[in-house]
Amino acid sequence: MYAIVETGGKQYRVQLGDTVAVERLSGEPGETLDLQRVLLVGGTGESPRVGSPGVDGAVVRAEVLEHFRGAKIVVFRYKSKVRYRRKTGHRQSLTRLRIQDIVLDGESAAERAEASVAVPVATTAPAVASTETPVPAAAEEVALPASAGEAGPEPEEDDTSRA
Repeated sequence: MYAIVETGGKQYRVQLGDTVAVERLSGEPGETLDLQRVLLVGGTGESPRVGSPGVDGAVVRAEVLEHFRGAKIVVFRYKSKVRYRRKTGHRQSLTRLRIQDIVLDGESAAERAEASVAVPVATTAPAVASTETPVPAAAEEVALPASAGEAGPEPEEDDTSRA
């Protein structure tokens, strides 16, 4: 099951166990947050549910792993012929989240995944081994075109050694 959530003015496609970096959210590391703005839920075996603007009864639960700052970006403003130059930088504050659960109409995707793993799946008969022995690739001789380094006559070997 997957969902598209909106947080910090951006949209993220998330699944169970995913780790995403989003705009800074309030909450201490180890705390669980509920992302209420779920725009789409799919992968349930039926057609995806699209909200207008959000899917009713859908919540994405995520654990706050850490707060950190993103990579530095350089902002350089320049106007030609007037000797105007300004160089500044910016680092965005971010929060790393691990998606723990996607709840749709009170039904948990984590519980559904555990239930599907617990049910044994019918297996097919093992594949029958081929009676032919494969020919190793080294045994086959293949004529390859000469590359630029191999083009030209073979170098002659001198019996005299250089000192």
